[in-house]
Amino acid sequence: MRLIDAMKIFVSVLSLACLLLSLQLVAQTSTKTNALAFKLKNPITLDGVLDEEIWKDAEGWNGDFMQYFPSDTSLSKLPTRVKIAFDDTNLYIAAIMENTGPRKYVTTSLRRDYRGEQNDGITFVFDTFNDGTNAFHFGVNPYGVQREALLANGGSRPDDLNQAWDNKWYSEAKMMENQWQVEAIIPLATIRFREGTENWNVNFYRVDSHTGERSTWAPIPRNISIISTAFLRKLVFEEPLQKKGANVSLIPYLAGRTSKNFLENSSESLRPAIGGDAKIGIGPAMNLDLTFNPDFSQVEVDQQVTNLDRFEIFFPERRQFFLENGDLFDSFGQRRSRPFFSRRIGVDIDSATGQNVQSKIIYGARLSGKLNENWRLGVMNIQTATDEEAGIVGKNFTVFALQRKIFERSNIGLIYVNKESLALDEYQQVFDPTAYNRLLGVDYNLNSSDGKWTGKVFYHRTFESVEVEKPYSFNASLLFSDLHWNWTFSFQDVGKSFNPEVGFLQRADFKRINPDLSYLFYPKSKLINRHGPKLEFEGYWNETLGTTDRDINLGYLIRFNSLAELEVTQKNSYVYLFNDFDPTRSKGTPLAAGTDYSFRNFLVEYRSNPRKKLNVNLIGEFGEYFTGSIQRITSQTGLRLGYLANISMNFNYARIRLPQPQRDADLILVGPRIDLTLTKELFWTTFVQYNSQIDNMNINTRIQWRYAPASDFFLVYTDNYFPGDFMPKQRSLVFKLNYWLNL
Repeated sequence: MRLIDAMKIFVSVLSLACLLLSLQLVAQTSTKTNALAFKLKNPITLDGVLDEEIWKDAEGWNGDFMQYFPSDTSLSKLPTRVKIAFDDTNLYIAAIMENTGPRKYVTTSLRRDYRGEQNDGITFVFDTFNDGTNAFHFGVNPYGVQREALLANGGSRPDDLNQAWDNKWYSEAKMMENQWQVEAIIPLATIRFREGTENWNVNFYRVDSHTGERSTWAPIPRNISIISTAFLRKLVFEEPLQKKGANVSLIPYLAGRTSKNFLENSSESLRPAIGGDAKIGIGPAMNLDLTFNPDFSQVEVDQQVTNLDRFEIFFPERRQFFLENGDLFDSFGQRRSRPFFSRRIGVDIDSATGQNVQSKIIYGARLSGKLNENWRLGVMNIQTATDEEAGIVGKNFTVFALQRKIFERSNIGLIYVNKESLALDEYQQVFDPTAYNRLLGVDYNLNSSDGKWTGKVFYHRTFESVEVEKPYSFNASLLFSDLHWNWTFSFQDVGKSFNPEVGFLQRADFKRINPDLSYLFYPKSKLINRHGPKLEFEGYWNETLGTTDRDINLGYLIRFNSLAELEVTQKNSYVYLFNDFDPTRSKGTPLAAGTDYSFRNFLVEYRSNPRKKLNVNLIGEFGEYFTGSIQRITSQTGLRLGYLANISMNFNYARIRLPQPQRDADLILVGPRIDLTLTKELFWTTFVQYNSQIDNMNINTRIQWRYAPASDFFLVYTDNYFPGDFMPKQRSLVFKLNYWLNL
């Protein structure tokens, strides 16, 4: 039997196993203690003091938090209590975080959306549709700094938590001798839920910087991500929850920009621009997002990396319009084959600076949310503008996504993506019926009720105006994780003509197999929290060439009770070149297509205690590299000066030595960053990036004044230079003022 036939049989069996596993796990239940939400009878004064009658009443407080780290088998050493109330317009939360004695609390800054294990904080998690896969996160730290996020895909991975989402809510915090406490008000218009619902899924978790302890109200095993939705308990409302009044938000903006391009000897005079967004609630759980002439110039620049790979690098979406319910569109596929990637819309790459820059969007409309507890719907249409000087033809993008919950936490989804170009004539712009790219796909996502099993099976196909061979992408994967064992197996088959122009695909025409296995020990040690080996295999091949890529990695991980980590890995790689390739990506003599190479590397990764004022993440790599050798150091060092300033430095140095006719290279990327949080409303960030690989130095400095909730004034200056003689390339100054108005 051929290997390909054997793999197809295995994949079919794997897909069936995923389905049977879902059927088995849906029957699993566990006894959980519920939280109660009390109907508020008297008004709340938001001051963090907790002197209202509802908070003074000893009934209804939810305590007995369990440790999540460093262990998960005992009650938290630091008691925490949370209580929830509601009325017709708001959700009210009170939380008391006790300590063993007086001490100073830690926050990395006063900027909204703090994140990381080094901060003190309390987070409230609400799964408002009880689907076990999506949730709202709201957090507060002792200094009253807020954070909010959208959680998708069951929270099995850190990047399932999207903190770029922003919305209106209110909180106050108070620090006392032996505790700190929070009072919060979340408008019901801020979140989506089914009107008349009697309960939500809920959890609360606390991070303590002094002891390093993390604790949760609903216990979560320490081998599972703390943001997992598999272990949520019920929040039962004293009476069915209703929504009152309109749910409409208008976010107009006024912006201006002036710029000069020294390479082309052109300039842009300062001229104002207006536009805005609208968010309209359609029923209790659907949201209509509208945007007209959007401007994303205030979005922070991407952090550059030294790219020694043969393929494009993925950068995450940061623009607000694409974020709410963004997982409805973005969770299809996986990282090597995404059918939809929103940064294909309204973003281009400036070849002179290597920076992603925005291209004009005329309008956009997006309807997304819950039809009911089992069905989710997302529909998007966006029109971009034609820029004849830049040679950009306007395009229309349509995306349709439908998702159905099955079993307890799994779902099946359908996605359709359409991109059509405009044809230009002397009088008008019309759609060109021969210039389109379309995709149709179906995904099955497995999430077990106990969080131990996850998996995905999908099939996507693209359609274009000409007939092509094998325009498909198929994937099947299954992952198991318990306290000690973690194993995964995945198989992927991408046809040679699969072409998702509105998606993200590094390469086509390959088959990939990827089994991984790891084991963790948990010693009784004051120094080491967990440690263990891992074995990884990744192989690529196609029917024409046979094996094209192979990695066999053997590693060992040590995680300390201080939260520091050390990992060492031996990598054994094989690469076949489809095309000519310059190993330094710096315009040197390329290696010839059709040649292949085997090389070994050794990696050491160290992440220091993030609670320290000075911390560092360091990766060292050395060994063989194609026909020569490589020594590479990548580091990110941070210095925290209280909560007023964070100074960080990204540094990447690659020393590549290759025999003739290839040339040696010393590639340097340096990115110092200074983040000043003068108050909870005023921030100043300066980011400098020197990248020798693309011969560019970039300076980006941004002042943000949050003068009202979710309303900002931005002033952004960007400059690009040739690093050798500091001759300028491009320079721009942008201001933007927006205001969030609830009707």
